[in-house]
Amino acid sequence: SSIVAAFVSNLLSQQYSQAVRACARVVEQHGYQLMVGQTSYSYSRELSAIQSLRSLRPAAVFFTGVIELEENRDLLRELDIPIVESWAYPPDPLDMLVGFSNTDAGRLAASHLVERGYRRLAFMGRSGGRGALRLSGFAERAAELGAEIVETIRVEQVDSVIDGRQAYRTLVEGGRSFDAIFCANDLLGLGTLLEARQQGRRIPDDLALLTFGDNDLAGELSPRLSTISFDSHAMGTHAGEMIVDRLDPRSDGTLASSL
Repeated sequence: SSIVAAFVSNLLSQQYSQAVRACARVVEQHGYQLMVGQTSYSYSRELSAIQSLRSLRPAAVFFTGVIELEENRDLLRELDIPIVESWAYPPDPLDMLVGFSNTDAGRLAASHLVERGYRRLAFMGRSGGRGALRLSGFAERAAELGAEIVETIRVEQVDSVIDGRQAYRTLVEGGRSFDAIFCANDLLGLGTLLEARQQGRRIPDDLALLTFGDNDLAGELSPRLSTISFDSHAMGTHAGEMIVDRLDPRSDGTLASSL
């Protein structure tokens, strides 16, 4: 068909939306239409989405993530269509990949905080997938620099800033003293900022806060949130170019090589 299917982990994420819109702009210029679905960081929903592709028969698929379960990978291979994974850097991508190292992102977060004098750190992020990789890098680098991770809050699913508020309350209820938090998800970071301020903590005077993702709201709040940023628009554009290069028999790969 002329449909390119895109599955995002969370429709509310600004970064995923930017990537999908950028991908759509590329493929639509070549006569394809983008159809978007949501997996909600769920393996079961991911499976349902992949199974739906059998009847939809799209020309290609773009995921804002990587397919981890071998069962789901096998189902996608059977479709025999171009597939682009993203937002990670696994050694064995299913087909095509445009991503970055989440482990290195975690290491960067620890370096940033410790270099500014913070020694008692807390982590907040998703329990699996990319969240686990960011925690691994964060913990590894913090240990190398002699800092201590005093508390880790793992969240199964992140849907809104409400999840960040609840995660911060859970962190405080643990009773441990910390002077900086790395929120490995921008929605968790925004919720943490709002909840910490409501509880009377001054950011950054009383507590340092570093987030991941560079949501536009992070720059509009007072104080503005420090964040680890990446170019989601470029990722989506590159994904679209790789798809078109594969689908168009006249293409010589020049689109995807432009980045």
